[in-house]
Amino acid sequence: MMISHSLSVINTSSSLFHTKARRRRRRRSSMDALKCSSSTFLPLTNLNTLFSNHAFPKSPAPNFNRRAAQPLSLSAKDTARTSEPENVAVVEKPPPSKRFLVSDGLPSPFGATVRDNGVNFSVYSSNSVSATICLISLSDLRQNKVTEEIELDPSRNRTGHVWHVFLKGSFEDMMYGYRFDGKFSPEEGHYYDSSNILLDPYAKAIISRDEFGVLGADDNCWPQMACMVPTLGEEFDWEGDMPLKLLQKDLVIYEMHVRGFTRHESSNIEFPGTYQGVAEKLDHLQELGINCIELMPCHEFNELEYYSYNPILGDHRVNFWGYSTIGFFSPMSRYSSASSRNFAGRAINEFKTLVKEAHKRGIEVTTNFLVAKYFLLGPFLIDSKQVIMDVVLNHTAEGNEKGPIFSFRGVDNSVYYMLAPKGEFYNYSGCGNTFNCNHPVVRQFIVDCLRYWVTEMHVDGFRFDLGSIMSRSSSLWDAANVYGADVEGDLLTTGTPVSCPPVIDMISNDPVLRGVKLIAEAWDAGGLYQVGMFPHWGIWSEWNGKFRDVVRHFIKGTDGFSGAFAECLCGSPNLYQGGRKPWNSINFVCAHDGFTLADLVTYNNKNNLANGEENNDGENHNCSWNCGEEGDFVSISVKRLRKRQMRNFFVSLMVAQGVPMIYMGDEYGHTKGGNNNTYCHDNYLNYFRWDKKEEAHDDYFRFCRLLIKFRDECESLGLDDFPTAKRLQWHGIAPETPDWSETSRFVAFSLVDSVKKEIYVALNTSHLATLVTLPNRPGYRWEPFVDTSKPSPFDCITHDLPGRETAMKQYRHFLDANMYPMLSYSSIILLLSPIDDS
Repeated sequence: MMISHSLSVINTSSSLFHTKARRRRRRRSSMDALKCSSSTFLPLTNLNTLFSNHAFPKSPAPNFNRRAAQPLSLSAKDTARTSEPENVAVVEKPPPSKRFLVSDGLPSPFGATVRDNGVNFSVYSSNSVSATICLISLSDLRQNKVTEEIELDPSRNRTGHVWHVFLKGSFEDMMYGYRFDGKFSPEEGHYYDSSNILLDPYAKAIISRDEFGVLGADDNCWPQMACMVPTLGEEFDWEGDMPLKLLQKDLVIYEMHVRGFTRHESSNIEFPGTYQGVAEKLDHLQELGINCIELMPCHEFNELEYYSYNPILGDHRVNFWGYSTIGFFSPMSRYSSASSRNFAGRAINEFKTLVKEAHKRGIEVTTNFLVAKYFLLGPFLIDSKQVIMDVVLNHTAEGNEKGPIFSFRGVDNSVYYMLAPKGEFYNYSGCGNTFNCNHPVVRQFIVDCLRYWVTEMHVDGFRFDLGSIMSRSSSLWDAANVYGADVEGDLLTTGTPVSCPPVIDMISNDPVLRGVKLIAEAWDAGGLYQVGMFPHWGIWSEWNGKFRDVVRHFIKGTDGFSGAFAECLCGSPNLYQGGRKPWNSINFVCAHDGFTLADLVTYNNKNNLANGEENNDGENHNCSWNCGEEGDFVSISVKRLRKRQMRNFFVSLMVAQGVPMIYMGDEYGHTKGGNNNTYCHDNYLNYFRWDKKEEAHDDYFRFCRLLIKFRDECESLGLDDFPTAKRLQWHGIAPETPDWSETSRFVAFSLVDSVKKEIYVALNTSHLATLVTLPNRPGYRWEPFVDTSKPSPFDCITHDLPGRETAMKQYRHFLDANMYPMLSYSSIILLLSPIDDS
């Protein structure tokens, strides 16, 4: 199979930036800043530099001398790097270790593994000519020293492309890293530099700085990092925790940020902004009715990678969201309550505790891989919560050729990254590099990583950030490499979407991973948009971005969207065909990037000046409507309309087939002041406001809680298949006469339900009020359950509501006539009630 290369998305081109980088700008600075000490934001002057990621020093982390406990000077580091090292290592007998008993070791499994009263170290590096393992104590790490280095003998410690060694000795408070030597030839795709101490890609925990947002020694944003050496310490007590295995059709997902959830002082907890803090506040999610949490990136990342002073807010800009992974196996250490002060294992155990506590409340836990009714991790029935992780397996924090060298690039750059013929980095992520997902070694790495989080950390599933990158061919793509045989006449451009991507095939058919939740963000920054078309093997779900856009347009009263809105209510059968189901659609109106729900009805235009990019970042087309006046200081009538619109959006989300997802804070109306790209703010913009939640407890929060409960009670609102005419009937202003015309702003339907008998839902997004004739049901009367035009608590009338009978009497003369009045921009849910002749 011939290989051709498209250079339109490598880092030498700026054209892609104009069209797609907006989706990823959250992760990368628009500055070309090199130092942490920058006092102001720099102007946006060079699109080539911006698109290629901000320019890092070539080796931003301190490097260590090869002699034990001696720091290396910069001049020595520069001398150590050469562009043409020897291709063949000189085999010399390594000096004996003073602390450890050294033997050959095994090439499998990768990473550091405890066995036979010692630790086996194994790492893949196909193009290196020598390898050294560096052992570093915690105290020496703080002083930029190496405790001991052990050079590996290629005749004994190398099998194929795998370096390995087995060590016995005391590993208390000990960490490790690697040095590799080989060519430093970027044009050939090689960045070997033996002065760098590199992280093991399979490291289970990574140590660097102690506290989130606090600079290292000498104001260093990139202090040396090291990997935790595993030990046979006390085993974590899971207390019998088992996967919840909640049906995906029953999920109500809650997208959340670990630090942002409890960092605000109003959380009133001992360790705000940590895994432990989230665990303490899980009762809030249980009260709301959430059974699945989707955690924004929790893998190790450097929040200071574009640290700079923000003169607008008077604080510093950081990588708050975390979409810039350093270690895919390692939980973010600075999300633990003690960080490295109590060593790296603390982060692992606190993450496990979060998952365990979520499962106890019936919440599954899923994670966001820079690929939540449940937290995709673990057990309850109705209240079960699962934990889903957001995984960013599309790029790493090493950026492009100007980025730091701390792991993948120094270990085997041409394997882990998608490269063009002259070594340029393809940039389908918009963040400087693209993970080479379909390379045989990389796809095995991905599967190993996902399995680790499921089996060891008990997460319930994953959301794959920019998941479409996983469907692109690797830079070593050829038939013999992938399928074991050549295919004549076949031409495939590097990065071309593949109908049967090997990495997705492996994940989908893996005996462990096939049973967890798999959610794709089915697009990338290279223009690939696969919503409804992502390779799915019958088990993958997708963030349905089309649902978001259509619902936003219809609710704000845009003509021409009534038919598309009806498709969304049915679970988007127009998108999910070929045996797919409504639960393949993850429905959402708002997510972490973009307007919050409150801002969606408050601002027509983004207000991103606080990001320091002159309002050039973030999405310009938000499909939002400010309800007549811009911003917070508006008339009473506009405020009332905004409250209706927020409720209308939530009704749409809860009555649609598919899996609803809400964003952290939307349940009380969190505002970011119109900023739709808050990736860089470690402040009130991204902090959940517990004081505001209490203010909304009997108002909007109550409405959301009752709607989620209603959805859970209705058998018909979480169907396993798309509704048919046997169950679903469309209506207009009159029964059974739907209006799908271009100017229609009214959609109504009735749905047969085995629990509620039948429900009637109508949405009027016109600026005019209307009188609706209801479908006749002999022996029954329609009674209002939800009317978003009413003030709280009468916006949702429950059986135990004080004053319920009085409220019902106000509707009685309309309902006796089988009619109901609807105000402009309002929605209703009606339920059948038997007529009492007495």
